[in-house]
Amino acid sequence: MTLHAHPLPAFHDNYIWCLAQDGHALVVDPGDPAVVQAWLQENQLVLDVILVTHHHPDHTAGLPALLATHQPRIYGPDEDIKDVQHILKGGETLDLGPFGQAEVLATPGHTRAHISYYLPAAGLLFCGDTLFSAGCGRLFEGTATQLYHSLQALAALPDDTQVCCTHEYTTANLRFAAAAEPGNPARVARAAEVQALREQNRPSLPVSLGREKTYNPFLRCEEPGVLQALAAETGAAVAPGIPALTALRAWKDRF
Repeated sequence: MTLHAHPLPAFHDNYIWCLAQDGHALVVDPGDPAVVQAWLQENQLVLDVILVTHHHPDHTAGLPALLATHQPRIYGPDEDIKDVQHILKGGETLDLGPFGQAEVLATPGHTRAHISYYLPAAGLLFCGDTLFSAGCGRLFEGTATQLYHSLQALAALPDDTQVCCTHEYTTANLRFAAAAEPGNPARVARAAEVQALREQNRPSLPVSLGREKTYNPFLRCEEPGVLQALAAETGAAVAPGIPALTALRAWKDRF
């Protein structure tokens, strides 16, 4: 199935991801209803489905207006989001009609019950604030152990999966990645690409998961270069896996 994911800019650095197929629309994390309404009207689309990854207002504030105007089905996590009609915990498979099926993945860490949506036929991953290009989400409600396992679950998806995360943080994340793994040529190439895109006011997303695994330090917690940089930063050896992820996230928070 060929589906093109449209990133609609919202607020300062959010993206609201949208799919259009045969006159129907699917929207992910609509924080700003006006942006979505304008896109729907411009393309003469009927809003069928909204997918929500977590409860933060920049991902959910548009739900009341869109529900009142369009009456879509709204899916989301068990995080007390008022307008979510279908609560998901991970492990479910959704029938999204013209958009095919979506596999629901439990990806806690950033928030208590954060979920992600993988559309295998289209090769699209809507991962909210769990995985960013060259980065990952802050730990607001979950633990580093949860986030590590969430990132590992996403990394296990096919390499050609297109990562559709919800913030344009790539430039800043790549600056941290340069410190976390200084000698990585894949990061250098990605930084040059992103700089060119942003100079043209174009999004740095989506990006393939396979590429992310070559330079995103949070997906490279076993790599010698990352562990060496962590040892230099912390003054002590850091074990691979969860300890490395924990140290990386703490370093990024103060970077």
